[in-house]
Amino acid sequence: MVAFSSTRTLYNLIHAAAMPGGTVGKIRRQIGKNVMSFARQLVIWLVGAAVAGTVAPSAAALDYPVRPVRIIVGVAAGGANSTVARLIAQSLAERLGQQFFIENRPGAGGNVGAEAAANATPDGYTLLFATTANAISTSLYEKSNFNFIRDIVPVASLVRGPMIMEVNPSFPARTVPEFIAYAKANPGRINMASAGIGNTTHMAGELLMMLTGIKLTHVPYRGGAPAVTDLVGGQVQLYFDGIAGSLEYVRTGKLRALAVTSAARAEVLPDIPSLGEFVPGYETSGWYGIGAPRGTPAEIVDKLNREINEGLADAKLRARFADLGYEAFVNSPSAFGTLIAKETDKWAKVVKFSGAKPD
Repeated sequence: MVAFSSTRTLYNLIHAAAMPGGTVGKIRRQIGKNVMSFARQLVIWLVGAAVAGTVAPSAAALDYPVRPVRIIVGVAAGGANSTVARLIAQSLAERLGQQFFIENRPGAGGNVGAEAAANATPDGYTLLFATTANAISTSLYEKSNFNFIRDIVPVASLVRGPMIMEVNPSFPARTVPEFIAYAKANPGRINMASAGIGNTTHMAGELLMMLTGIKLTHVPYRGGAPAVTDLVGGQVQLYFDGIAGSLEYVRTGKLRALAVTSAARAEVLPDIPSLGEFVPGYETSGWYGIGAPRGTPAEIVDKLNREINEGLADAKLRARFADLGYEAFVNSPSAFGTLIAKETDKWAKVVKFSGAKPD
């Protein structure tokens, strides 16, 4: 650290005190001068340390990434989640010249993957593929070892897309008003499939019940594929599915689409109305984004946000998303954080209404 300019100074002070002509005043004055010198050197050292602390992260951000980056996806491989995650990983790899790889960590409505990301070193080399499921699971899983809002930093939104409210073609209702009227006349007699308790496919139906007062019988499956299979086979009557999972069934007439769940009609199904046209306030979209562990340097978050947003402007990438029924949407980290907070609050009310408990 900082000391007197030399041991010679201290020696001279002691020697002066021992000499007959030495005075206490001289000694005090000399000590005072050296203390002031020490203070000045200490201030310079502290300022230098502070400046170094602010410059270092910026330098790290300029070089980032210098090694592969993992993106944790909270569901099993396959399906729309993994497809979107892989497309974003590929885009980032091309733009930043470093590998971005997917690590699937399924379980507990995305909480297993989110917790792994929250506990990772906040250096930008572990990211989370954040989804609507994370917003739902925040209230669905009351006891958790982490807090999604607190422990995950929003980086960038990616894409969003509606779900399809669909029924078996044999179902008597052909429109949303007819469906609601039938449901009110037959409370509990319509079996609504879902991909699991607390899944977005489940909560979409619970939101409809909350806003309309109808009563449906929830039939949870372990995944979307068996739910669609039984809907096509007539074992259940209703299912809310992502466009990517059911679009071909609707186009070929194996399923009947009554509505899409977004606020506006979907480009891929322009003739299908939105639920909000008949049920005021109804809106739900599956959204995906990127998050990072709390404490990740702001410079790295901003760099990732910029690269992701510029990548989303690519026409080929947007076309790939459109094929899946999604549209790219660009946000700043703070705007994405606002979206997450609103979604978390919204789904907390639906979870409470449903009384759903994780299985």
